[in-house]
Amino acid sequence: MEQDSAAPIKASPTWLKYSRELFNMIKFEHTVFALPFAFIGALAATEGRTPWRGYFWVLIAMVGARTLAMTFNRVADADLDSENPRTLDRAIPAGRVKYWMAWLMTGTAAAVFGLAAVMLGPLPAKLAPYAFIVLLGYSFTKRFTVLSHAILGLALGCAPLGAWIALAGRAEAPAYWLSLGVLAWTAGFDIIYSLQDRDFDIQKGLHSIPATLGVQRALAISRTCHALAVASWAIFLTKMNVTLPPWVSLMIVAGILFREQWVVRDGNLDSVDHAFFTLNSFVGIIFLLGFFAHWISLRGVI
Repeated sequence: MEQDSAAPIKASPTWLKYSRELFNMIKFEHTVFALPFAFIGALAATEGRTPWRGYFWVLIAMVGARTLAMTFNRVADADLDSENPRTLDRAIPAGRVKYWMAWLMTGTAAAVFGLAAVMLGPLPAKLAPYAFIVLLGYSFTKRFTVLSHAILGLALGCAPLGAWIALAGRAEAPAYWLSLGVLAWTAGFDIIYSLQDRDFDIQKGLHSIPATLGVQRALAISRTCHALAVASWAIFLTKMNVTLPPWVSLMIVAGILFREQWVVRDGNLDSVDHAFFTLNSFVGIIFLLGFFAHWISLRGVI
């Protein structure tokens, strides 16, 4: 029997559609926030050496940790997302991703992160449970503390500190300054991001800084956080006794953060996406490029 030449073309596989939805759900592209700082921590810890295997497992650990944190956050916040007009169309509330899929991705990411920690050595493996607590615990903090922005910063700030410990076998003073800068930077931009949900947070009794202190005080705290970030990174560079390129990159980063604060100075929500993602996506990359140039010079290539 001849096949009907007019039969409809098959749609793309269901698993592929769900995979795209899952990666879109966790905003995988936002990995550019913390990953460059993890590599800065790794490069600084190695002082010109080239432990490529270590860098590889740092990358795997970062992808696993970030996927774990974001997927779990989407599951934990699904009830709130379904009531918030801004987040109503997210994958789980909209039904494009089933709970079991998100849980499967959470478990897989946790396994990947755990494996990477083990491969990085005994100390990272011992510290991994504490990282799990921070990565998963953040999702609940907005329900009971205004410090949720700082706890998110702690989660991202663990990236360079963890990479440093993994490759150096210990934490050293510069690593803490690098991580403090990431914590402050993250808290600053998360406050800006949360401006969008201020009315909803007030209605639901959630504890964001804009909901608790108002827009202008929140912006003042955000500016203070970003000033602290730049100062912390400057101390980090001083302690590392770096050459010129990292200082140039830090000046560019400072200019980006100034621009970020400028575009939202009046609480203008139309500029939040530009301030939150477009500008912040360059911060870590530019800082990494400057530090990478310094690291290459240590190896005697330039």
